[in-house]
Amino acid sequence: MINHTNMRHKNKYTASVFWQLSAFICSFFVLMPIFNILFVSLGDNQGLLLHLGETVLPRYFLNTIILMVGVGFVALIFGVSAGWIISRYEFWGRGTLSWMLVLPAAIPAYLIAYTYTDFLEYAGPVQTFLRVLFGWNSPQDYWFPDIRTHYGAILMMASVLYPYIYVFVRTTFQQISRTLFEAAELTGKPLFSGVALSLARPAIIASLSLVLMEVVSDFGTVDYFGIETLTLGIFNVWLGMNNIVAAAQISIFAFALILALLVVERQARSNRLFSNKSPGLKGMPRVSLPPRLQLICFVICGLPILIGFILPVSILVSFIMQVNNFDSIQFLQQTFKNTFVIALLSAGFIIIVSAFLAIISFYKLRKSERFFASLSATGYAFPGTILAIGVLYFSAQLETLSKSFLMIFYIEVEGAIISGTLLVLIIAYLVRFNAVGFGAITSGLEQIPRELMSASQLLGRSFSGSIKAILIPNLWPPILAGGLLLFVDIMKELPLTLLLRPLDFETFSTVTYQFAKDEMLEKAAFPALCIVVVGLIPVIIANMALTRVAK
Repeated sequence: MINHTNMRHKNKYTASVFWQLSAFICSFFVLMPIFNILFVSLGDNQGLLLHLGETVLPRYFLNTIILMVGVGFVALIFGVSAGWIISRYEFWGRGTLSWMLVLPAAIPAYLIAYTYTDFLEYAGPVQTFLRVLFGWNSPQDYWFPDIRTHYGAILMMASVLYPYIYVFVRTTFQQISRTLFEAAELTGKPLFSGVALSLARPAIIASLSLVLMEVVSDFGTVDYFGIETLTLGIFNVWLGMNNIVAAAQISIFAFALILALLVVERQARSNRLFSNKSPGLKGMPRVSLPPRLQLICFVICGLPILIGFILPVSILVSFIMQVNNFDSIQFLQQTFKNTFVIALLSAGFIIIVSAFLAIISFYKLRKSERFFASLSATGYAFPGTILAIGVLYFSAQLETLSKSFLMIFYIEVEGAIISGTLLVLIIAYLVRFNAVGFGAITSGLEQIPRELMSASQLLGRSFSGSIKAILIPNLWPPILAGGLLLFVDIMKELPLTLLLRPLDFETFSTVTYQFAKDEMLEKAAFPALCIVVVGLIPVIIANMALTRVAK
């Protein structure tokens, strides 16, 4: 009997070590391109970084922080308010608005910057209409706000990034037990601040960190608006001054900025529980509103859709009507196929890896080990171009390792095995977007009581069996939400796709950028709209599933 007990404990220990080792290897694989960037940053920058520190680097930091604070604040207002109103109130148009609120996520930030600048400039339709209406003849006759400022960049970026927060928050609100809201109503506590906001904090922080990392790594918008941020400085140093070492070192600063924010937040909530242990129905009961309040709710939810989707799409449609955008249907079909396939394959692969890392980290790793696993979700803080350098180094290392392994079996391969293939692009997407899947799964795990897994294993199930029986049924809404954002993000990803794609592999984002770069916005309108149309597919599927959860 004693030997049998010892054997069982030994098997459990072996299984635990296996899961921990697997998570470590997986995290190490994802972090290798980042380690390569760190290795490059250890080189000699020829004194350039010191010179930048005395001149422009403080301005880069200040502008980056201003954008982070501004975009984060506006995105929180848009995302949390919309998530709460959609989950809590019944009003006219709610069903339509619930899925339309995700649509701006399909529009790249740089594209919305282009469209609004063209729409609001002096020769654009808005100012032209105002001059005709009021009889103004010159710029001295009136004042009109300049969109190409910090305020304009904040509004543009927040209007397409708030869906991260909205999707995560709405999913969390729908997973909270209804008994908690009923108890709060009986005791007179506010439902929003007393229950919903507190339990949604992990989801809010996870999604906000994605927004902030997107702000730090954005290049197209700040470049077009002429705002000198850390990312723009990286490009200027690398391409303008031909100093990859100094560019890598500046990217480390951006990475450290995001890492510091994540550490502070993790420390602040380290001793708090956010799991929902109450039984019964999930999701708060919706309240019917009088007509005036229905109108207010409609306006609050409709405003971000108007700014982030309806207006820019209308402008793009007007461009399409002005010119013949594409003559080659065959090229369009191939581009659609490339975009859809690479986004679907990559999103599926990333969400599997992210779920594996998040679950093992949550249940099997100690605090220090958990921090290492969470580092694998910080690739989002690196600009895509710098991250591409790390991925290229890593793919070359994998290439050498693969050929050495095949040589053991006397198999000699000529040419590239990994380099120049779609596998390199998928690895790059994994490093870049693992934060999206990891954040979605982690916020979902925070809502599941740990006792459920312990009880399942006490009843004789293995850890993997408990995952299948307990976690997967409860995690599929966060998995779906994370997969939706991954699919849309990968569709519109630009720097990594441009630099790492195989030859003659075009996606809608690369075609859009090439036209926009040549100031052919009318030509860019059609592939840009295709990004939106393709993005509608997962949006509709996810919304149908999330609506079922709400019911």
